[in-house]
Amino acid sequence: FVFKPLLYQLSKAGKLCVPAMNVNDSVTKQKFDNLYCCRESILDGLKRTTDVMFGGKQVVICGYGEVGKGCCAALKALGAIVYVTEIDPICALQACMDGFRVVKLNEVIRQVDIIITCTGNKNVVTRDQLDRMKNGSIVCNMGHSNTEIDVASLRTPELTWERVRSQVDHVIWPDGKRVILLAEGRLLNLSCSTVPTFVLSITATTQALALIELYNAPEGRYKQDVYLLPKKMDEYVASLHLTTFDAHLTELTDDQAKYLGLNKNGPFKPNYYRY
Repeated sequence: FVFKPLLYQLSKAGKLCVPAMNVNDSVTKQKFDNLYCCRESILDGLKRTTDVMFGGKQVVICGYGEVGKGCCAALKALGAIVYVTEIDPICALQACMDGFRVVKLNEVIRQVDIIITCTGNKNVVTRDQLDRMKNGSIVCNMGHSNTEIDVASLRTPELTWERVRSQVDHVIWPDGKRVILLAEGRLLNLSCSTVPTFVLSITATTQALALIELYNAPEGRYKQDVYLLPKKMDEYVASLHLTTFDAHLTELTDDQAKYLGLNKNGPFKPNYYRY
């Protein structure tokens, strides 16, 4: 496993030694594991660790990509008051249209009960912001890396750490305020919950097909660069999992396929299609 931005940095610098598949941005990873898996595992992880009730809680989700969208949908469904932070105006507009208020973290830091990071960035929640959180607040990370919450800044002499159960620490300020930190800032759904096996099957199939494609590709098809899985293979991964739902795909007629300019057997969408 190599952190995705590093692959592109190596490729840009001409230091990538082999062709690489960016599986994380393949449709059957991004639109299923990142969205639907996180929609379920965020609640599972929070319940297992804190037994918190979500109804009426004020929650801020940092990032409204696929992971953030899944987390927001789950928490909204259980009656939480959900805020979103975003840097991207397109994602921010999506959040607004989905009924979430887009804010800066500093605007709500003193009132929220739960902060969930979903950005893949670093220092999204800083020590200054942790200092201003109210007693009993929960902080956790659903993003790609363990850099989103500035946990290192909490390991100072004036703060006391109390391990209350597996993956749950109370960080105690000199005035007695406690902030509940989950999994020491690592990924909540990998550290504190189970991940639905069905969505793992989709991701694992995508990964396996990516490896097979690279291994079997004729020489010269792939250079020392980063690629996305061919769309035809993404569609194949999806079709393999439709049988679970007894789903029956409609087939194009020859005339319909000609009208759309498609092969009857796919791919059915151009590479720029966003799903």
